[in-house]
This record gives sequence, structure tokens and C-alpha cells, in this order.
Amino acid sequence: ETWFGLGDQDLATHLHRTQRRSDGATLTEVTAEIAGAWGLELQVLPVTDDELRTRVEVPGVGELGFQEYFVGRTHSVPVEAVRFEGVETARLTGQSRSAVTDAEVVVIAPSNPIVSIGPVLAVDGMRSALADRRESVVAVSPIIGGKAVKGPAADMLATLGHEVSAIGVARLYADVAGTLVIDEADADLAPSIEALGVRAVVADTIMSDTERSASLARTTIEAVDR
Repeated sequence: ETWFGLGDQDLATHLHRTQRRSDGATLTEVTAEIAGAWGLELQVLPVTDDELRTRVEVPGVGELGFQEYFVGRTHSVPVEAVRFEGVETARLTGQSRSAVTDAEVVVIAPSNPIVSIGPVLAVDGMRSALADRRESVVAVSPIIGGKAVKGPAADMLATLGHEVSAIGVARLYADVAGTLVIDEADADLAPSIEALGVRAVVADTIMSDTERSASLARTTIEAVDR
């Protein structure tokens, strides 16, 4: 499809993954192969090896695959609903479950709570695994001053009935994360977040360069020990 605006290396990666899956390899195995080929010194794990697809409902159009919405329509149209196709039968891999239960700290990255973090939390067993160790789970808010740093998170939260603020993010994660890192611009929201039973840690969350990104990572991990 011509709207699928990725470069040759991206397309080659997708083709390789599709071929390996058709050969019988699991998504976990293929992901490890790709990470190794790129020389990544870390383990990248999918939450499940089962089929799990994000579908969004767009007014006047109907249901679209996430990539058609995000890339093909440049996430510029409103979303009425989000559905995770296959979630009823998707199961955690043993490795993804162990990664969550054995880690010293679990960090929920500042990504879209609905369509980036949402599918991971929707897989049976993940939310309860995080809830069991809630005090050592810390999330970083992707919403700063009522806006998303990039992407459709703010618009999507609004159209799906969530408050577009760090408070709204705290409500979405309150059962799984004991701490939420919020930006300095939202420092005045800390008392309201803590009223939800979520500890609020204020920091500079704009990752504009490597040094600031590393500083945020340290603050986030250390927040669990406070």
C-alpha cells in the first residue's frame, strides 16, 4: 500500500518477520533474532506470541487497522472506540510474565495509554501481575500541561472520555502503578494525583537530549525507593 510510508529497512524487517512467522517461529523468537542482528545489548520481549491487533473505530468510516489510522490517515481523524482483536485468546508468554514478576522495578513508559500501553495491559494476566507488585511499578505521564508531547494521545483520551491531564493518566494506571512521574509544568496536580492513592514525583520529563533522557530514567527508577 502506498500510504505505508516506511523506508526500505523498515519494510525489509516486516517482510523478514512475516516470513519467519510463516516458517513457524514465534514472535518472541523473531524479535530476539532482530534485536541480535541490530546488536542491541538488551532483551526485547513481546507481551504475547498470539495474534493481537489494535483496531480503531472512525466516524463515517468504520473500523480501521491501527497502522491505516496512524500512518495512512496520519492520526488526524477522531476515534470513537478502540478494540484489541484477539485479546480474548491471547496469553502472556512465560518470558514476559517472568520479566514483570522478577524485575526490581517496572517502568511504564510515557507512551499513549490507550493504544501503546493499553494492548499490553489488556492481555490476560498482565494487569494482575503488575497489581501484585504495584508499589514497585512507576509510570511516566505522556501528558504535559494538558497536551501530548507528540502523537494523538491527547485527542484520543478526550474523545474516549478521559481527562486530558496527568490526573487522567493517574486514573488509568492507579491499579497497577504506585508512582507516577509528572512534568514540572504539572506540579500543581500532585495533590490530586496523590488523592487517588498514587505517589506523584515531579521532574523534567521532556527528553530533548541524551543527558536529560538519562536524568529522567534515573529519577523514574529511583522514585520507587523514595
